[in-house]
Amino acid sequence: MTKKILVVDDSATMRSMLMSIIEEIKDVELVEANNGFEALKALPQQSFDLIITDINMPEINGLEIVHFVKSNPAYQKIPLIIISTEHGQADIKKGLALGAQKYITKPFDPDQLKKTVKELLNL
Repeated sequence: MTKKILVVDDSATMRSMLMSIIEEIKDVELVEANNGFEALKALPQQSFDLIITDINMPEINGLEIVHFVKSNPAYQKIPLIIISTEHGQADIKKGLALGAQKYITKPFDPDQLKKTVKELLNL
């Protein structure tokens, strides 16, 4: 069964890189959002099995996305991965405390990302 992943990052280059890494995994469908606002608009329109988000984005940042998803009964079971240049312990703790399952700092190992995605999707 195909798993649907929402990839949220305001950098087109980073979104493209993330998507090219993840699409190597079988049975995944990728949807991209170039900011938090687009991501929140996509949630009620489709059913997602995983959300991967950056933190630093204009308007609605990644932490706000995590908070919204985890505080909304309709979406709170969706696992989240934060991928960010913010690598301080306070940032990581905050992301995980808000409900993200994983916090990966940039630069990251593509194989580790694939492994994490597979784990969270039970693939």
